[in-house]
Amino acid sequence: MTRRLVAAMLGLALALFLTPRISLAAEDHIKEAVSHTKEAIDHGKQGHASILVTHAEMALTHAEAGEKVKANPHTQEGIKHLKEAIDHGKQGHADIATTHAQMALDHLEQAK
Repeated sequence: MTRRLVAAMLGLALALFLTPRISLAAEDHIKEAVSHTKEAIDHGKQGHASILVTHAEMALTHAEAGEKVKANPHTQEGIKHLKEAIDHGKQGHADIATTHAQMALDHLEQAK
């Protein structure tokens, strides 16, 4: 009986030890998504649609990873706008893509 108790306590301790790291992983991904989204916006304002797409795709990758770790409605909305920014950027519409990237940024910042 004492072995089971010790094993259970060790399992609980391990779970408590790892829990904060999961939360930090989500925050790190969102932080990276915000950083790349800001880069996408800067390049979009300069009319560089292709570079906007590159940064928006990186932001999307991080936002989706953060969403998998810790679901958040703001992250979900940010992902939608990043996808729109990518679609419009690929069509060469830097201005519309920038608008969507700015909306994504607003939501991702609220997700932090």
